[in-house]
Amino acid sequence: MSSESLIANLSSDLAPVQRRSMVREGGLVLALGTVELALFLGMGVMRPDMSHMAGSPYLMWRVGSLGLLAVVACVLAIQSFSPTARPRRGLMLACVLAVAAIVVGAFVTPDGANERALLDRIDPARGMLCAVSIFVLSLPIVALLGALMRRAAPTQPRLSALASGIAAGACGAFVFAFCCPFNDPLYVVVWYTAGCAAAAAAARWRLPRRFHL
Repeated sequence: MSSESLIANLSSDLAPVQRRSMVREGGLVLALGTVELALFLGMGVMRPDMSHMAGSPYLMWRVGSLGLLAVVACVLAIQSFSPTARPRRGLMLACVLAVAAIVVGAFVTPDGANERALLDRIDPARGMLCAVSIFVLSLPIVALLGALMRRAAPTQPRLSALASGIAAGACGAFVFAFCCPFNDPLYVVVWYTAGCAAAAAAARWRLPRRFHL
């Protein structure tokens, strides 16, 4: 059998594959995040003092920094699915943004927060619930990014999976920020980071397995 005949036989039952579109994939992530936020707030869990806190430097820092990190991380994750992408650079950029947000948070601490004991500021019992909530809220985004990653051709799936987990964790933290009643940046840094780290670790562990690495 000639090479041409062999190739024809192997490719005869192949179906055309839709070309990737970063705009379309980003739109899917945005749509899922919007639906998740709407459903979450529709449950009546928005913090009761939102009208009072709206416009405060602290809330603007929390929601703004998490929203920015979620958008940037999602774009970087989707970009990392390309065969020519370099996910390591994107991960470094996401880390730089996260560190910058933490630094800015040191200047928006509400009055009286620094006067409390460290353990009271962190509040481990409630903090663990916050971290778990962020992790759960991130799972739908992890699943969607995993599906998009599966359809693409990432050459570094482990790093792409890690980028997807960071993006999903940031999205989950952004959604949760609208109901979290705590007004201490230290609390946010500790437990929101824990929730995002759990999402990143889960994505890094689970998603590459679909590539049989």
